[in-house]
Amino acid sequence: MRVATLAQPDDFDGWRDAARVLVAGNFPASQVVWQVGPQATDLFGGTALPAPDQGAPGFRVSRAFVDLAHSVVLHADPERFALLYTMLTRLIEQPGLIDDRADRLRRRLDEMAKAVRRDIHKMRAFVRFRELPDDDGTARFVARFEPEHHIVRHNARFFVDRFNSMRWSILTPELSLHWDCETLTEGPPATREDAPDGDPIEAVWKTYYASIFNPARLKVGAMLREMPRKYWKNMPETALVSELIAGARARESGMIDTARTATGGNIEGAWAALRDEAAGCTRCPLYKPATQTVFGEGPVDAELMFVGEQPGDQEDLAGRPFVGPAGQVFDQALAEAGIDRARVYVTNAVKHFKFEPRGKRRIHAKPGVGEIDACRWWVEQERMLVTPRLTVALGATAARSLLGRTVTIERERGRPIELADGGEGWITVHPSYLLRITDPAQAAEESARFVEDLKAAAARLGW
Repeated sequence: MRVATLAQPDDFDGWRDAARVLVAGNFPASQVVWQVGPQATDLFGGTALPAPDQGAPGFRVSRAFVDLAHSVVLHADPERFALLYTMLTRLIEQPGLIDDRADRLRRRLDEMAKAVRRDIHKMRAFVRFRELPDDDGTARFVARFEPEHHIVRHNARFFVDRFNSMRWSILTPELSLHWDCETLTEGPPATREDAPDGDPIEAVWKTYYASIFNPARLKVGAMLREMPRKYWKNMPETALVSELIAGARARESGMIDTARTATGGNIEGAWAALRDEAAGCTRCPLYKPATQTVFGEGPVDAELMFVGEQPGDQEDLAGRPFVGPAGQVFDQALAEAGIDRARVYVTNAVKHFKFEPRGKRRIHAKPGVGEIDACRWWVEQERMLVTPRLTVALGATAARSLLGRTVTIERERGRPIELADGGEGWITVHPSYLLRITDPAQAAEESARFVEDLKAAAARLGW
């Protein structure tokens, strides 16, 4: 067993040098132990690496792997060095493997690199400096950050360039960075108690943050994905977030009411302009074979909105949603549930018909994630104008468009879901699902269940 010892957890140069020695000696990955610092990580120890053989034949790997390795080395996974060396030995035999995204190890390294890039971004976005007088009375700005991976040294140059004329320190549980306007130095790890609690500038910053907060643009789910709660304790403005979120819906309603009054109730004009703009949509390739964009229809002040999957053959020709066979099932179910279609707004997650030609027929094809996400902008604009109290997603495609993630219909069906913009969502099956059931008894049972879902949704509105 050979032991490769690296100086630091983010020691890319050390890993690269050790990997060259190991490849030259034909050491398989299973016979190599990687450790950081002198402390042994393997129970049975091993033999240190031999000196580099200057006469050993060289080898080449693609730039893509080098870039990947630079990121993966920064990951917190203790297996990262071994995984990279395993991939390196495979690439020497199969250079094209670097482009095989189906390979399990390649995918794992990709995910690790993505996690590192996210952490790098989080540090750059969420570090907040607080003023703290230094021993000599001059101002020093101190920030506290808790990274998930070994990205602190990697980010040092970013902060030096951005805050070049400011004396600052960034304290983390792994190490500290200190900049005195001339030299960057490293210090030992720091604790939460080493960072200051606040300074007079924070009051100004909080006032500014509250004044620019726009409730109409608030998406709580997206905000939490981009700014997880774990970072809030080191950011002064986050003390305001809970209060601002709580009042966002009321403030947004006030803004909408004011806009309606100021424009003379011209929401219809805004909707018509949006529909006309969507007629020329080229956000994804589906517009090329389709006859036309099929936009939503219904009252622009509807309390209840339905989002389907995509237009079918007849909808594509007519330019209206839910007019084909699935639309007839939908209309019948609405009637049985006591819902007047004239009172609801109906649209689709994807605005163009996706199909496969079979002779003279056009057979429905399920939209892909990229097509759903490309078209999601239109659905969000429709919901922003209509502002329904309740939005019902018909099927998995509509659910992904509404929630921004893939869900299981049976698990989410039949219960209210709080949406990021403050509205309420409801998930059920698509009417076309009922058309595909061949067993009459099952078809009757599922149709009755679909009607009950619609009744329950209407009951949420007090209809």
